[in-house]
Amino acid sequence: MTSVLPFWFEVGSMIVLLAILVIDLALIIRRPHVPSMREASLWVGFYVLLALAFAGAIFLLGDVQHGTEFLAGWLTEYSLSIDNLFVFVLILASFKVPSAYQQRALMIGIVLALIFRGIFILVGAAIIERFIAIFFVFGAWLIWTAWQQVKPGGHADQGDSWIIRQVKKVLPFSDHYDGGKLRTEVDGKRMFTPFLLVLISLGATDLLFALDSIPAIFGITQSPFIVFTANVFALMGLRQLYFLPGGLLERLEYLQYGTAAILAFIGVKLILHALHENELPFINGGEHVAVPEITTWTSLGFIVGAMAIATVASLIKANREAKAHGERLHLGAAEHHDETK
Repeated sequence: MTSVLPFWFEVGSMIVLLAILVIDLALIIRRPHVPSMREASLWVGFYVLLALAFAGAIFLLGDVQHGTEFLAGWLTEYSLSIDNLFVFVLILASFKVPSAYQQRALMIGIVLALIFRGIFILVGAAIIERFIAIFFVFGAWLIWTAWQQVKPGGHADQGDSWIIRQVKKVLPFSDHYDGGKLRTEVDGKRMFTPFLLVLISLGATDLLFALDSIPAIFGITQSPFIVFTANVFALMGLRQLYFLPGGLLERLEYLQYGTAAILAFIGVKLILHALHENELPFINGGEHVAVPEITTWTSLGFIVGAMAIATVASLIKANREAKAHGERLHLGAAEHHDETK
């Protein structure tokens, strides 16, 4: 697939993004700590502005179509990544990871997510080049995933999954953490720490989420470069987003319905595109089916609208619940309202 973007821009972007991730990981290893509200907010804002600047560069160096595809893809992946973060929260809570080392666990989880998604992008792009009908499969999968999102118990506890139980049967584990180490010594015996179980659980979760994430963005763009960079920018800042105070993530109660709507919408778009490009002999005699195609601008508008509605509805509900308990809702934490003042 021929790219409209300069080769130097694509290569340079990859090098810069990789350097940022390496520096971020090095900072965590050298100074494990719980970020302050100011630090977390600044990093989240920095990565969002960086993504918007990157989109602007694509508009300038490429064209409007690819710039719009990046924005739509980035927003889709960002919403799905936040949903991924909800499960990370459950995993870290379930394994009682020490606060100072939660950053390291989250960053490793994000790196694993990038690796899995990178592999899936390469495989997905190769399949699409040879078998356009795969969009039928992708579309059906996303619609089914959207249904699973809105079902009760969609975010089940990951602490005692089947994989974790099997690993515990094979390897010896200590009952306590030893900083951020994977192995420790207990009564003269070398054992693995629970930190390894955390990483395995995060990795398994990343793999499952990649199965939803990659088909979703291929429904927006078929450019492997845009697919990968949208995923990188979506995952950047998630670690800091986790540490925003006052249970901000937990307040976004309806976000799962927003992401479900986005997944279902893209699933329908993929199926319509597959029908439009149909080559299967048992559908319309192998001829293209005259169905409406959903434009990238329509996709972008739907994605922004779904995320906005889900966020606003969540905050309205959180505000009502805070008032019912005599509290005042702030972006950080709910504060008690003193009626005597």
